[in-house]
Amino acid sequence: MGEELKVIVFKLGSEEYGIEVEKVQTIERLMPITRVPKTYAFIKGVVNLRGVVIPVIDLRGRFGLPEAEYTDQTRIIIVSVNEMQVGFIVDSASDVIDLNSDSIDTPPEVVGGVKAKYLRGVAKIDDERLLVMLNLSEVLNKSEIIQLEGLEE
Repeated sequence: MGEELKVIVFKLGSEEYGIEVEKVQTIERLMPITRVPKTYAFIKGVVNLRGVVIPVIDLRGRFGLPEAEYTDQTRIIIVSVNEMQVGFIVDSASDVIDLNSDSIDTPPEVVGGVKAKYLRGVAKIDDERLLVMLNLSEVLNKSEIIQLEGLEE
């Protein structure tokens, strides 16, 4: 029997994704983002969250999905990746669910246009619902992390 995971569910378009709760620091409404020149296009800039400067990434841009207008539902999920805080802009963050790690299957090559290397797996919630689990350490590769660390200073 696999371990029980608590997972935050968020959406990009019609697809549902999940991140383990212990990797999430906070979920914030969209706030002013200061653009930073000479960064990857999907790095939207930095935010000042309670005195901490945090780089912000648009996950749609990161995954090569079409951009969408930000709405009242748009959220920034602040996660901890490799000892660093990063904000992910998502269409909405809806839910916290319990998931058994046994229900996570290896990801197919591409899910909803997102390459498998960014994915930890796909979890079957019920007959109707699949949840794409993110592999946070792959969402940011080493050179991007070095560039983001430069933004924090």
